[in-house]
Amino acid sequence: MTFFLKKRILIPILLCTLFLSTTAFKNDFFEIAKQIEIFTTLYKEINMNYVDETNPGDLMDTAIKSMLDDLDPYTRFLNEQDVESARINNTGDYTGIGARIRTKKHKLIILEPYKDYPADKAGLKAGDEIIKVGDIVIADYKDDAGNLLKGASGSKVDVTYKRNNQTKTATIERAEVEIKAVPHYDMVDAKTGYIVLSKFNRKASAETGYALRDLKAQGAERIILDLRGNPGGLLNEAVNVVNLFVPKGQLVVTTKSKVKKYNKQYFTSKNPIDTEIPVVVLIDGSSASASEIVSGTLQDLDRAVIVGSRSFGKGLVQRPKRLTYGTQIKITISRYYTPSGRCIQSLDYWNRNKDGEAVRVKQENYNEFKTKNGRKVFDGGGIFPDVVLNKVKNSAITKAIMGSDLIFDFATAYYYQNPSIDLNTFELTDTDFKNFKSFLKKNNFSFTTNTEKALFKAYETATKENLDDGINTAYNNLIASINKSKDRALDTHKTYILKMLTEEIVKRYGYREGLYEYYKTKDAYIQKSTQILGNTMAYMDYLR
Repeated sequence: MTFFLKKRILIPILLCTLFLSTTAFKNDFFEIAKQIEIFTTLYKEINMNYVDETNPGDLMDTAIKSMLDDLDPYTRFLNEQDVESARINNTGDYTGIGARIRTKKHKLIILEPYKDYPADKAGLKAGDEIIKVGDIVIADYKDDAGNLLKGASGSKVDVTYKRNNQTKTATIERAEVEIKAVPHYDMVDAKTGYIVLSKFNRKASAETGYALRDLKAQGAERIILDLRGNPGGLLNEAVNVVNLFVPKGQLVVTTKSKVKKYNKQYFTSKNPIDTEIPVVVLIDGSSASASEIVSGTLQDLDRAVIVGSRSFGKGLVQRPKRLTYGTQIKITISRYYTPSGRCIQSLDYWNRNKDGEAVRVKQENYNEFKTKNGRKVFDGGGIFPDVVLNKVKNSAITKAIMGSDLIFDFATAYYYQNPSIDLNTFELTDTDFKNFKSFLKKNNFSFTTNTEKALFKAYETATKENLDDGINTAYNNLIASINKSKDRALDTHKTYILKMLTEEIVKRYGYREGLYEYYKTKDAYIQKSTQILGNTMAYMDYLR
C-alpha cells in the first residue's frame, strides 16, 4: 500500500503541484488542477480510513523526498533548519561556538575548531564528543542536537564532552563567526602568490580581489588560485572572480533551460584587477559547479593553465523557491555552458540504467570545442586540466574509507600519541601506513564490492534452485580471493590514503591555517604550478 501510494499517486501528483505556478505548465492547468483534486481526496481518505494509524507529515515527507529523488541529487526540499543552513553557507556569517560539528546517531563530534573562535578558546579539539549541552543529554535528544550550540552572541553554554575516555566540561561564550571564502593567501616564493578559494559565498570575489591586490603589493608577479575541494556556490560570484582576471564585457557563462526566462548570458561587468598576470588554477575531483565555471572559463579564454585532476562535472544550476511555513525548494532550473559552448555535466539523471542509476557520458560521445587560441577542449565530464597530476581512480575501497570516520579517528589517536611534531619536516612513514591498516582491522573496517554482491546473488539463486552441491566451496574460495584482493587494494592506493591522513593530522597541530602553510613546501600541485609559472615559455606553450 505504501509503495503504491508513493510511486503511483503521491509522486506524480506532487510533481504537478510543485510546478503549478511556472510558465511552462500553464497550458496544462486543467490537468494539474485535476491531479491536485485527486490527491486531496486520496490523501484525506487514507488518513481517515487506513486500517492502522497514519502520520500525515510522514506520508507527505516520504512522497516529497521520493519524488525529488527521481529527478537529480540537487533538487531538494528545505525545511526551516535547512533554509537557515543555506543562508549561513551563502553569507558566511552566523552566531555560535565556531567549529565544524558532525551530528551522527545522537552524537555531537567536533570535526574542526576554528582558530581563536569560542570552541577553540574553551579548549575543545577535533575528536571531542559532546555528550551534554546544559542539562540536555545528547543521546536522549530527538531533534538536531547541533541547534543546542547556537544562540545569541555573548551568551554562554555549558558543555560536557569526552576526550580519550575522559569526561571534561567547558563553558563556551558564543560569538559572531565569519566563515571566509578565502581562508588563506600568502607568497609561495618571492614572485608567486597563492590564494585558496574554498567556497563561492557572497564574499568570494571581494575576498579573492583583496588577496590578489595584497599579494601584488607584496611583489607577486604570478598567481596560483586553488579551487581544490571547492563545491561551488553562487553563480554571480563565479562571474565576478573571473572578472578579476579578464576585461569587462566578457561572456563567462550561459544558462539554458526549457523555461525561457532562465535562458541567460552572464558577462563580466567590472574593471579587472590584472588581465596579464600569469595564473595557474588548481582543481580536483571535488571542484564543482562555480569552481568549474571559473576554471572552465579561464581555460576557454586561454587566461590560465589548469593543473590537477578532472573536476566533478556539475553543470546544473539551482535556484531556491519559497514555499509555505518558512520552507523552500532548491530546484534545478537550467544547465550552464562555458564560453566555448561546453556543458560539463558528467551524469545524465534523465536517462538512467536498469538499476535506476544516473549514467556517465561515455568518452566516445564527448563533443570537441575550441578555446580562444584554438586549443581542443571537450564536454561531457567536468573540466579536464591542461596538466594532469595525481590522478586517483575513485575505487570502491577509497570510497569506503572516505565514507567512514576512520581517517578522522586515526588522526585523533595519532595526535594524542604524539603530543608535538615539527610541521616543517613532518611526513608519514611506511610504519604509519602499516599502523593505519592495523587500525582498520581493529575497527572492523569492511566494505562490499559489486563483485561480491553479484556473486552472492548468484549463490543465493543457486541455493533456491537446489544447485548448491559443490558450489558452496567454490563460492567461499572466490570470496576469500576477493578479500585478499581488497587487502592489496589498500597498498595500491597508499599514496592517496597517506595524503588524506596527512592533511587530517596536520590540521590537529596547526589548524587549517597550518595545513595551507604545510602545502606551500610539501604539496605536489603547488610545486608543479610554481615550476610552470617560473618558466614563461613553458607557461605560454600550454596556452598556445
